[in-house]
Amino acid sequence: MPTPRETILTALADLLRTVPHVPVLRGEVLPERVPPSGLMILRDGSPGEPGVTLSPLRFHYQHRAEIEVVVQGATRDAAFDTLCASIGAAIAADRTLGGLCDWVEAEAPEPVDLPVEGAASLKAAVVPVILHYSTADPLAG
Repeated sequence: MPTPRETILTALADLLRTVPHVPVLRGEVLPERVPPSGLMILRDGSPGEPGVTLSPLRFHYQHRAEIEVVVQGATRDAAFDTLCASIGAAIAADRTLGGLCDWVEAEAPEPVDLPVEGAASLKAAVVPVILHYSTADPLAG
């Protein structure tokens, strides 16, 4: 049986897959070719130090996952903007991942242009996503 943390990260990946025409990978390396519509790679990130309450014992996390957003091509600025807006809209549509989280929020990306020898440059950024949830056990969290 998967842990709550794994269940939440899987649900986040599934939510990102609702963005049309953009592949979502989880924990993969950047492929040699980026699809014309762009690409998202979900990184598990870090749960950080939990807040703890007693009676009942609960560990409260603000888990920082990361979505690597990559686009390539002549219209990469517009494609990047559209993709980031689509991620925001998908998260806003389900801020609790179907009740698995207390709250999900994305932070602003800091885009960079990356040159590629012999091809159009990439526009990429990490979009931090904060997942607020609680568990009864930090190893099961």
